[in-house]
Amino acid sequence: MTTLLGLDLAGRRVLIAGAGAVATRRIRRFLAAGARVRVVAPTASADVERQALHGDLTWEKRGIAPGDLDDAWLVLAATDDPQLNDEIAAWADERRVWCIDASDARRGSARQAAMSTHGDVTVGVVSVDAPDPQRIRAIRDAVAAHIDEGHVDLRRRRPGAGRVLLVGSGPGDPGLVTVRGRQALAEADVVVTDRLGATELLVAVPYDVEVINVGKSPDNHPVPQAEINRLLVEHAQAGKTVVRLKGGDPFVFGRGGEEVHACLEAGVDVEVVPGISSALSVPALAGIPVTQRGVANSVVITSGHAGADATALAAITSGGTAVFLMAVSALESIADAALEAGADPSVPVAIVERGSTSHQRVTRGELGAIVRISRETGVKPPAVIVVGEVAAPGFLDSDASATT
Repeated sequence: MTTLLGLDLAGRRVLIAGAGAVATRRIRRFLAAGARVRVVAPTASADVERQALHGDLTWEKRGIAPGDLDDAWLVLAATDDPQLNDEIAAWADERRVWCIDASDARRGSARQAAMSTHGDVTVGVVSVDAPDPQRIRAIRDAVAAHIDEGHVDLRRRRPGAGRVLLVGSGPGDPGLVTVRGRQALAEADVVVTDRLGATELLVAVPYDVEVINVGKSPDNHPVPQAEINRLLVEHAQAGKTVVRLKGGDPFVFGRGGEEVHACLEAGVDVEVVPGISSALSVPALAGIPVTQRGVANSVVITSGHAGADATALAAITSGGTAVFLMAVSALESIADAALEAGADPSVPVAIVERGSTSHQRVTRGELGAIVRISRETGVKPPAVIVVGEVAAPGFLDSDASATT
């Protein structure tokens, strides 16, 4: 009868006999667990050779011997010789060392589960009787997908210390949220959400999860930042898992640093889950590469609240790319400042509204005319403004985008 156990291998010696395809694949899991991996094999895969070169593991270029098991906590017998693997398993039994026999799991004293990790929860699948690796991996993948799609309530049941998870939800499309971001939502007792980002995900959270909307619009900031900080700390100190769901990436003009500081100052554990920043993803979804070899070798990302700063102006006037967030209301002052700084009036500008959503719209024009065009077309926030040659219509289809 097989019993599923979790082993803490951090800092403990794991001996790998063999360095072929099977061993190479399994070694990565042991390294990820923090094990001290020692490989004994006459030859090794290129991957194992590189890992040894970098000091990630030690490789002894020779055949395995019984004495190699003496300082091991766990052994993986993964040579190309099934009979030798069985011998290694027998040596391990004599020394009361757990051993995985890669040739026939039934001959070893341990089996390696097909695992998936979801935040602080790990799920493992093993075969009880006859080994069937493809079957257990298929089950593992199906269970993992079910969890990562948000169908499993991952909230903690036992009382404990509260915590805050600062989650970047990307530009708006729920499909662009990271796997860890979805997992975090499944762990939430409370969600403090912005107005923008992938807020559609909130439809799937359980009804008893408290959702607090602290969203802002350009001329309406009903919940001050200090109050948002207080909400995060207060709910976490009550023992709850709080997800702060933010648009884009929390640390790119998202005031995420202030929220982390408030949590740490109050002694609250906080985890940052990065998101896809709209500064890069929204132009990409509109077919605009913010950098392109031979055309734009630099990009400046800035907030439009204060208009165009010196760095952004330098990018525009020197052939780089400037990306402005939250800048629709400041477009006129940005264009005027760029022209006064010597920018060519024909420099292309693209304004991408509601990027990644079904309402995405791209408005293009030259720097000297973009203010008029934006008024005529009724450009409104949220929008990302890109200034530079890469913003030209059909840039990727043109000769200008080609490199040699």
